[in-house]
Amino acid sequence: MKSNEVLLDAFGRIREIVEATLEGLDEETLARRPAGNGNSIAWLIWHLGRVEDAQVASAAGLQQVWTSQGFAGRFDLPLPERDTGYGHSSDKVDAVRAPRELLAEYYEAVHRQTADVLGALGDDGLDRVVDTRWDPPVTFGVRLVSTIADCLQHAGQAAYAKGLKDGA
Repeated sequence: MKSNEVLLDAFGRIREIVEATLEGLDEETLARRPAGNGNSIAWLIWHLGRVEDAQVASAAGLQQVWTSQGFAGRFDLPLPERDTGYGHSSDKVDAVRAPRELLAEYYEAVHRQTADVLGALGDDGLDRVVDTRWDPPVTFGVRLVSTIADCLQHAGQAAYAKGLKDGA
């Protein structure tokens, strides 16, 4: 198995969790915040999509799906267009509301772009430095692994929140 195939498998697992989590949910359930102050499923799915989109697009030298495919306008959130959810206040978490179909469509478009990038990636591309603000500088491979780790955590949180009864 090649390195890019391993990475494709990992990102594919995120996609599977997102699809299974969104299945059958209405907007009320998507917006429900566990214990009244946890992150909603809508926020978690939106955020993990934004993280993958922003990180992979930046490292690959591409435009984000969020803006290039018009999702920012379709979601019409009261947030800056480049917002990915980092450091969101409770009010900003509440502001992220979207129907299941739109969340699924956005994540699917992000996943397609990620899969296209990874499909063309050779092992030598993993060593390319994509961020010099860190010591040591961050390579594309390290950026992809950190993105997978972050997105899997949020996908798991969303799946867990779906399983909670009555917003407990």
